Amino acid sequence: MDGRDALLGSIEFQRSVAAQLTAEANGIVERFHRTVLNEFYRVAFRRRIYSSIEQLQADLDLWLKEYNELRPHQGRWCYGKTPLRTFLDGLALAREKTLDRTQEQSW
Repeated sequence: MDGRDALLGSIEFQRSVAAQLTAEANGIVERFHRTVLNEFYRVAFRRRIYSSIEQLQADLDLWLKEYNELRPHQGRWCYGKTPLRTFLDGLALAREKTLDRTQEQSW
């Protein structure tokens, strides 16, 4: 048992761990990290010298807002919508599926 298991205590869950540093096991996150590196960090560090982590964080927060809320995506399930719009459009279906699964387990 490791620290995470001890912290969660008696909560019943099934934990899975993706293999580290493999795009096959964790492709969505790996792709996002590459996008942040190429579209934010490499550009930001060419344009500005940051004197504090707070300045960098402020610029990253602005970029993330644009990335998630303003810029349409062509990625899987977005179909030209922003990630936020895709998330909001799917909430009702996600809740319905979660409730269906909960009811199935209680039988």
